[in-house]
Amino acid sequence: MGKIRHVLGISGGKDSAALAIYLKDKYPNLDLEYYTSDTGKELDETYQLIENLKIYLGKPIQILQGGEGSHLDPFDHFLQSYGGYLPSSMSRWCTKKLKLEPFEKYVGDDLVVSYVGIRGDEDREGYISKRTNIQSIFPYRQNIWSEDVISKFFNSEIDKAIALTDNVDLGNKKSRFIDTLAKQVTPRYNQQSKLNDLFTNGVKETNYLVFEFLKTTTYPLAQESDFPLLDNEDVIVRDDVFRILEESGVGVPAYYKKIDFEVEGKKGQYSRSRSGCYFCFFQQKIEWVWLYEQHPDLFQKALEYEKDGYNWNQKESLSELIDPNRIKQIKEDYIKKQERSTSVKSQYLLDILDDSESEGCAACFI
Repeated sequence: MGKIRHVLGISGGKDSAALAIYLKDKYPNLDLEYYTSDTGKELDETYQLIENLKIYLGKPIQILQGGEGSHLDPFDHFLQSYGGYLPSSMSRWCTKKLKLEPFEKYVGDDLVVSYVGIRGDEDREGYISKRTNIQSIFPYRQNIWSEDVISKFFNSEIDKAIALTDNVDLGNKKSRFIDTLAKQVTPRYNQQSKLNDLFTNGVKETNYLVFEFLKTTTYPLAQESDFPLLDNEDVIVRDDVFRILEESGVGVPAYYKKIDFEVEGKKGQYSRSRSGCYFCFFQQKIEWVWLYEQHPDLFQKALEYEKDGYNWNQKESLSELIDPNRIKQIKEDYIKKQERSTSVKSQYLLDILDDSESEGCAACFI
């Protein structure tokens, strides 16, 4: 069996960038490969962040591009092949062609552990490859394991799960772990409840139990004799991410910084909430206004993509969105949303607002 590859994708956003820094500082002996999937349509600040990371990490960041050999940017190459059909939440061909396929080509058939920057204050799983040679790890969370691993662990025979406790030093906690492992997962006592009980017994001990289980599977980590993150009990949240970026000197991309605006005598603040293509269809209405006012050249380019009935937003075109009255309405609505969020203490308000438009795609935005 060949060497296990440990890889980390740099999206150009805050979470994956801070994860690269965090792992380098805390686990310097972890031999990580870094890559980024370039769509050709990122903001300049995204490319600058990647350059800053190269210096800090002291290692190259492999640039992956879909549509290799094309004379067009990756996005434009596939847009042409799709007959001008713009991507949308219902048809995310951009994610498939520009992110996932280049990544899976990059790793090939090698056994790979992929480190994903889903934070401890987020309730989402992120992209999990269906390929059995790729295993995802979530270092920011209390639960570093992917949902499929935990599900298989709990669905294994209870006697076999309990037998694993003989292979882990659980001290005086052993009886508690056995009691928890003996509980059946039911609709009233679901998988998350059982996992929470195990973590209450001990986070590190739970990690070692899961690792022992992995040795009985075909997951990539089954080939490793140990894994340094088993002892990790950190939970990294949003404020930690910004702190890591600032303290490292890599810096926070400028598009996260708030900019003041005023409408009808009321003041608000906007910014971009994440990385990704400047015309990403997942961005909020206020982010489109931000792009129009802060990067009018890029907005114009995004506008030019809208033709033949294909728009970035299902409900309105960009030309409709920038009508002065519509911009006024969007800003007023956003100010109201900010006012409802004043109880949340963060200097990056856009990033914490609960908005269905801001769900995004984990493959692009982590």
